[in-house]
Amino acid sequence: MSDHAEHEPTHPPNPIPGRRVLIVGGVAGGASCAARLRRLDESVEIVVFDRGPYVAFANCGLPYYVGDVIVDERTLLVASPEMFRERFNIEVHTDTDVIGIDRRARTIDVRDVHSGYSRTEHYDALVLSPGAAPIRPPLPGVDLPGVFAVRNIPDSRRIRSWIADRRASTAVIVGGGFIGLEMVENLIHRGLTVTVLEKLPQVMPPLDPEVAVPLMEHLIAEGVQLHLGDGLARIDQGADGRLIVVAESGASFPADVVILAIGVRPETALAKAAGLPLGSRSGIIVDAQMRTSDPAIWAVGDVVEVADVITGQDTVLPLAGPANRQGRVAAESIAGRATQFRGIQATAVVGVLGLTVASTGASEKGLRRAGVTSFEKVYLHPGHHAAYYPGARSIHLKLLFSVPDGRILGAQAIGLEGVEKRIDVIATAIQFRGTVHDLAEAELCYAPQFGAAKDPVNLAGMLAENVLNGDMPVADWLALDRTDVLLLDVREPDEFAAAHIPGAINLPLSQMRDRYAELPTNRDIWTYCGVGQRAYFANRFLAQHGYRSRNLSGGYATYQAFRTVDPTR
Repeated sequence: MSDHAEHEPTHPPNPIPGRRVLIVGGVAGGASCAARLRRLDESVEIVVFDRGPYVAFANCGLPYYVGDVIVDERTLLVASPEMFRERFNIEVHTDTDVIGIDRRARTIDVRDVHSGYSRTEHYDALVLSPGAAPIRPPLPGVDLPGVFAVRNIPDSRRIRSWIADRRASTAVIVGGGFIGLEMVENLIHRGLTVTVLEKLPQVMPPLDPEVAVPLMEHLIAEGVQLHLGDGLARIDQGADGRLIVVAESGASFPADVVILAIGVRPETALAKAAGLPLGSRSGIIVDAQMRTSDPAIWAVGDVVEVADVITGQDTVLPLAGPANRQGRVAAESIAGRATQFRGIQATAVVGVLGLTVASTGASEKGLRRAGVTSFEKVYLHPGHHAAYYPGARSIHLKLLFSVPDGRILGAQAIGLEGVEKRIDVIATAIQFRGTVHDLAEAELCYAPQFGAAKDPVNLAGMLAENVLNGDMPVADWLALDRTDVLLLDVREPDEFAAAHIPGAINLPLSQMRDRYAELPTNRDIWTYCGVGQRAYFANRFLAQHGYRSRNLSGGYATYQAFRTVDPTR
């Protein structure tokens, strides 16, 4: 990979004996910090406090427990207080709320959530990992019985009981992000009819709008009712006891159960009361060792602000992977090791009713928000394995890269098969500051049932290389409605007759060599086909015959996505 920095081996210092490390919150960040610290230092005393009944559980599995995909609640428990004590000599106090920090005295005040008994605990080092809380907007009815958020095992247990006891048949999910869509899948698995109410005009807000189109079409095809571009106004309760979700537009949706999946907010009240600075995204400010402004206090997980490795901007990202790594970095920092958290690149995946959606790095809209302008993009729709082998499924892939150096900035993909492994490859390339040339040259596994000799990752890199070296100048889909260029459809006449971009003329690639002289030499030409390949061939031919030609990347398949986003196109 290009720009690959070498790492010198480091030797850990001798641990300082007798220190007392208190950790506020378990689950991903806090629990991983505790276990890693014990592996590094047997002499330190480690105590974990969690306000809930479980110190380490698989919160990413909660929607699947609701959906009866996971049927045994015990499988969600990653570690128990007994395991922490017996395996790691770590003391765990569940159902214990940390209610205050005295930074000068280096003490915390803790309270038993059942008895109300309070006490003070001393620390030499303190780690804050309280996580993030689901957003409950201050709107009428959000606290009615039957309205739930999904944060922990008791939440999931209550939703399961509510559905079973009331024989629920309809659900409204407010919010179309990761948790919302996972709940869509699992409630449908339970036999419920589901409506999604989303304030934005698309589901999966991290995706660029045109990339989200296949997902929205899939949801509709699976019977999900999407109500987009409309926020929650209130929740009423009908005379029959059923809930009625009322949108800002006045539209109403009856439901037996309502799931609030609007997002999460960092739990920073404890840090704020202690005078620890918060950032612009309302997360705790930390350095690369996950240390706060107080040299005796670290913070990890959903509660912190960290740097986005693509844009350099601070962000809050509630994902389990980064939280685990941050817990590990904090432990190593406490143990005296010179470790740094590299930042986040927002690699994520979600499965929705058989469809896989994955992304890594920046989206196009994220780049524009950050003021990044020197970038280009390509769209492609390859099969997930060799076309001649039965069962090939299309992957809809968008790759963003910087110009002129070709550094990979981000990728988004949707499909039924093979999506996440392609995004994982690109994510790894981003971590090593890889370029599109690295993708083009990547040597990946190939057998016809697994991939192609030119894997989708290779193809994405090759297309981007063609853009950078001038072999395939690309046109901007967003400029399509404000240009007077000649639109040239190079598909066969029957394909053109079935559907085409308004204003386009048809000159099939199969006839190009005999008829290219019919094209004007004094106009710019934008070529397109079904998914992009034939248009690229036409583009290369025309360029070598003196024509000013650009390719509409991704072809008519990409145009249809843009037209869905904006039907006026």
